Amino acid sequence: MTIRKRSRWLLFACFALALLLASAPLLAAFPPVPALTQRVNDYAAMISPEARLQIEKKLAAIEAADGTQIAILTVPTLQGEPVEEFSIRVAEAWKLGDKKRDNGILLIVSSADRKARIEVGKGLEGRLTDLQSGRIIRDIIKPAFARGDFDAGFIGATDAMISAVKGEFKADSLATAKGKGDKPSIPIVFIILIVLFFYLRLFGGRHRGGPFGFGGPGGGIFTSGGGFGDSGFGGGGGFSGGGGDFGGGGASGDW
Repeated sequence: MTIRKRSRWLLFACFALALLLASAPLLAAFPPVPALTQRVNDYAAMISPEARLQIEKKLAAIEAADGTQIAILTVPTLQGEPVEEFSIRVAEAWKLGDKKRDNGILLIVSSADRKARIEVGKGLEGRLTDLQSGRIIRDIIKPAFARGDFDAGFIGATDAMISAVKGEFKADSLATAKGKGDKPSIPIVFIILIVLFFYLRLFGGRHRGGPFGFGGPGGGIFTSGGGFGDSGFGGGGGFSGGGGDFGGGGASGDW
């Protein structure tokens, strides 16, 4: 090797070392990847115990049905790291999904940064597209979080991600529902009130408790029957990824 070539290699080595030393403080400032202990890893304490158990049961069911692994991670702060970079670091470390099918999904929320990210495994990018991921964040997570209902945001996002995996969620369904379903026209409301008035007048006194009975406690729209303790996931621990790979598919958003 000539002196000129040696000088070039020495210069390159010095440049690489200087770059490494310069970036070391920045890398050290970023948060480490949290441990994967269960499907819902709530390090920011954003989810109530009841909602966490409910979500765990839903995620365990979809994994038992077709092998799809979905995990949720909340962190107090990203410490300045972009949510996309932190998310892919977590996804690569946790390796959600089957090694051959790459069917893993990761939902990350940072409470202090008010950031959310859905990271989609390579094998599910055709089912849970970037557009759908963005809609879930904007139309489900963001409105619920804005009114302080974190449980509803996480449960709704969980249901939407599961529906996407099953092929039942459409990106434009939420926009259609918001545009047409939230504000019924005045004539329709007027007709409903008239029908309800005459119904109550004719039949309201013939039934104990009135014509509209609501079930007892636990009959809410997100309630899933049965006890969660029997599923084996209530205590946490023992859950791990299956070697799935991620390619950067998904979407991010603020809330």
